[in-house]
Amino acid sequence: MRTHKAAAATTVAASASPSRYNELKKMLEGRRHELQAEVQGKMRDVRASGEVNKLTEVFDAGESSENDIQEDIELALIQLKAETLNKVDDALKRLEQGNYGNCFDCGEEIAEKRLRALPFAVRCKDCEEAREVAAQRERHLNARRPASSLFMDM
Repeated sequence: MRTHKAAAATTVAASASPSRYNELKKMLEGRRHELQAEVQGKMRDVRASGEVNKLTEVFDAGESSENDIQEDIELALIQLKAETLNKVDDALKRLEQGNYGNCFDCGEEIAEKRLRALPFAVRCKDCEEAREVAAQRERHLNARRPASSLFMDM
């Protein structure tokens, strides 16, 4: 782990590189534009298909249930895309503040390859893996603990 001074120095150094800043901003804005188009397109499709189905088709119980499931899947996909869009917007805010691209835990620069794959990443690969291992260990320990009885207080 690095000190706050070292992390601040990395942030200053990263924000001082206009080419890195411009490239990251271009990447994030491109991803934002792509996600906005996907969300708007999916919302338009769901509305259009719902209106067409209501006006022109009569469903039996099985078809209606299948249609409802398909709509639920589409809405879940829209929600996931919208959440990703919010994360990209947050990343753009961090970029403007000068702390995008640095790991929240160790302060090191997050590899550009990782940022391209996951533009809203807040941790470097090593810190994220350590966090996942710790979470997995915690889940494993919690699963091994005996469940407390509801009637132990009586």
